[in-house]
Amino acid sequence: MAASYGGAMDHDVAGMIGTALPGWEIATVLPRSGGQLSSVFEVRSTGGAAVVVKVYEPEWAWKQAKEVYVYGLLAPRVGELVPSVVHVEPAGERFAFTVLSKVDGVPLSELSGADYGTVYEQAGELLERIHRIAQPAYGYLTDRVLEPLPTNEQYMARQFAKKLQEFGELGGDVELHQRMTAYVEEHPVAATEPVLCHNDFHEGNLLVDPETWRLNGIVDVENAIAADPLLDLAKAQYYSIKDDQAKLDGLLKGYGELPADWEERTTTYRLFHALELWDWFTVIGLTHPLDSIAHDIAEILGTRGVAG
Repeated sequence: MAASYGGAMDHDVAGMIGTALPGWEIATVLPRSGGQLSSVFEVRSTGGAAVVVKVYEPEWAWKQAKEVYVYGLLAPRVGELVPSVVHVEPAGERFAFTVLSKVDGVPLSELSGADYGTVYEQAGELLERIHRIAQPAYGYLTDRVLEPLPTNEQYMARQFAKKLQEFGELGGDVELHQRMTAYVEEHPVAATEPVLCHNDFHEGNLLVDPETWRLNGIVDVENAIAADPLLDLAKAQYYSIKDDQAKLDGLLKGYGELPADWEERTTTYRLFHALELWDWFTVIGLTHPLDSIAHDIAEILGTRGVAG
């Protein structure tokens, strides 16, 4: 069979596989969704095996160490539900790249008519297992916690202050800025213990078997942080669950017991996620969702519960 490289020659994916897996005969190289920070390819061999190659742009090569570290933290807890690291090639004369095992499945975001209750119950179980991985402090993760803070209150105060400042500097609505500032002052977050948070736990990163609705795993740990576990749950709510009660019920059933104040805390955290997303989209020039996100922020500010 002739090898098909699907436009991957710009990164010499064949050469990367030759370095990582000498002796492999490549059948196909397929571009997969990556992002602004990296390019992702699925590589299939003539024997039927498949791996994923993640190639880092030079200015983001430091994220390689982060992903290797976080997948290493996850592996003992969740096993095959996350990719395993096959090969790590640091930046040198070529691009930095990592070869990962391929987790089978289709992103839940690409499917329609899913058994959401079943999938989200499994997702809740997976999230709870991730949150058993304790961290020494609060902060952004690389291969350690950067600029660590000892308490959740300090960490979220810092994060809100940074994102609110960005919102103002980027031309966000003045009244909305004032309302968010007041809300944060009036709703201090609770004290918790820091744990590993995936911090991108949404349907685009959940891989499922569309035949059985089995959750095969989760990918993309580029945003991982050490934080309150409810920050993860809130991101799943804001990005994917919205007002879908079946999804929320499934997630909560799978996750298990929550603290008494979980609704108030996740409301505050959903506000943070919406604010952060508005800032990010503005920075990268993706302007068409901004009004919708601002509407979400206004709704969250007026909400005492968790759905919506």
